[in-house]
Amino acid sequence: MPRVLIIAYGNPLRSDDGVGWVVAEELRRRLALPEVEVLQLLQLLPEVAESLSHADTVIFVDASCDGEPGELRCRPVTPPPAKVQFTHQLSPAELLGLAGQLYGATPQAFCVTLTGHCFEHGEELSESVAARLPTLAATVEQLTRRVLR
Repeated sequence: MPRVLIIAYGNPLRSDDGVGWVVAEELRRRLALPEVEVLQLLQLLPEVAESLSHADTVIFVDASCDGEPGELRCRPVTPPPAKVQFTHQLSPAELLGLAGQLYGATPQAFCVTLTGHCFEHGEELSESVAARLPTLAATVEQLTRRVLR
């Protein structure tokens, strides 16, 4: 059972939306620890709530449309105050709330995002996002190691 679950999500066929998938590979190398699990997902689905409920901390990694391309943000995630409605795709907060509703476990959670520039069809990251990949990986690694202490 991982103490830290990293969920990197997005669409790797939509340019910068695939940043989570790219950084997940690097994080697997940097954080090859039994206490850490890294998942790569296309989207946050209700089925993931069970995995979330077994972790002490969850770190969501995704591309963002808000802000200047290359802007990095890290913020805590809290479940919404109301019951989560079942849907095909959830936000990190809704998924956290669902884990609490269904499994009685609401781990500490963070969302680390990198603002993208291009979300068109393609498998290449834009220059501004590719240049910030090392910083994104380092931010998630530092947060993970801090939580594990």
